[in-house]
Amino acid sequence: MADPDLNEQGLGPKRMPRLSRDPQDIEVGRRIRARRLELGLSLNALAVQLELTFQQVQKYESGANRVAASRLMRIAEALHVPPSFFFPPTQESLDTNFEFLTSARALLLARAFAQIRCENTQAAIVSLVEQIAKAQADAERSN
Repeated sequence: MADPDLNEQGLGPKRMPRLSRDPQDIEVGRRIRARRLELGLSLNALAVQLELTFQQVQKYESGANRVAASRLMRIAEALHVPPSFFFPPTQESLDTNFEFLTSARALLLARAFAQIRCENTQAAIVSLVEQIAKAQADAERSN
């Protein structure tokens, strides 16, 4: 009688069926990658900070491997964000939507903004963008 815990050849344990990647793991990985790119870090540079291989960081970013809570804390520290950064907004936080931060344009904007050293210029840019957003919201409400 064949052992149910061995593979068909009887040589080793049965492989567990590969589960599909969890959408939450994919989202966490996408946010890790977006923040890493925003900071201009390579996979290898982040891996060195975390004392991991770049392949492991790559697996986290793709959602292929889940990130343990303790590891996520270390990643958050290395990327200078709170751990909550890596999770989608909750119903309570929908009024502050940071989903756009993972887009290519947002990353380009953030990188360019980070290169501006003059606080007055930064403040003027923030004010301009807020005015544009308010005008757009007002126009949408009136339609």
